[in-house]
Amino acid sequence: MALATEQTDTLTVHPDRAAMAEALAGPIATALETAIARDGEAVLAVSGGSTPEALYKRLAATELDWARVCVVLVDERWVDAGEPGSNETFLRSTLMTGKAAAARLIGLKARGETPLDGVADVTASLSGVRFPPDVVILGMGDDGHTASWFPRADGLETALSETGAPVCAIRARQTAVTGHLTDRMTLTRAALAGAGMSLLLIAGEGKKAALESAMADGPVADMPVRALLRSETDRPDIHWAP
Repeated sequence: MALATEQTDTLTVHPDRAAMAEALAGPIATALETAIARDGEAVLAVSGGSTPEALYKRLAATELDWARVCVVLVDERWVDAGEPGSNETFLRSTLMTGKAAAARLIGLKARGETPLDGVADVTASLSGVRFPPDVVILGMGDDGHTASWFPRADGLETALSETGAPVCAIRARQTAVTGHLTDRMTLTRAALAGAGMSLLLIAGEGKKAALESAMADGPVADMPVRALLRSETDRPDIHWAP
């Protein structure tokens, strides 16, 4: 017999990632439909990583007026589409398929050797996007980062500001989590504040332990996801699967 989804004071526990995808696809689609009816378009901000892959494939098969959905990457490694590590490439092979292929995807990679060189172009490409998004799908690393808000990274203060530009450049400290691709472009807290639906998806015992650490006392700069976990207005709904 399959285990049922369980709700705790901290998070929703799903039997596996497929069950998490099935549980969340409907509410996400409903939120996007509501935004389309209200505003004529919906904005969906999405993260990379293996945890949401099943959800993206489930959403791609969902009946929705996808032509009225703008998909925005939450963050991106400073690599071109098609290169290893590209979140845009991952999204194009998972979410932006099937019915969802009609949606409009805005990436966060531009010209320039570094994110600082490209931040003006990326900001311009986002100028027509209505922030905050209607739905945000976030992940979290074992180091307590979310989006590309990495611990003690160059640019972290700007990324965590509740006011200012919707995007900023990040240079993370190289760790086992970042790998060698430490230059990133990320949406800021200012862009995500007030999102209609905010979800934090994590999987595995390591991420669960990291979440417990992030919920304990300590500087936000050490585990930047704390900025959201401690927010009275923008705390995401947290979903975990083994």
